[in-house]
Amino acid sequence: MEEKKERIAQLEDYIMKKCLWQFHSRAWDRKTQNENILLKATQLLCDEPVELETPLDRCYWADALSLIEGFRSNYKWLAALSKEEIKELMQGLKERIDFVTITGSLNAELTDPRY
Repeated sequence: MEEKKERIAQLEDYIMKKCLWQFHSRAWDRKTQNENILLKATQLLCDEPVELETPLDRCYWADALSLIEGFRSNYKWLAALSKEEIKELMQGLKERIDFVTITGSLNAELTDPRY
């Protein structure tokens, strides 16, 4: 369990330092970005089909592709994980990113109805 937390922390650190998509100015934008990019990243890491039907799907895919390239080059331990372990890890990462960027954020703009 401690190893999983450490791995999630490493992936979170990478996202917070290298990815701009988590900085959208509204909570619903952040929620949608987190959900779709991390879902597509999980699918790519698990060699599963990724939906590319819409321009938005392709945008999320491009962000996910860049993300997993960074993950793979920086965290060699990722290659040793099973698909189930990757899915569990990525779900934990999504929960953590949602907390850091949305529910635990002190940014009042995220919930301002006039924004």
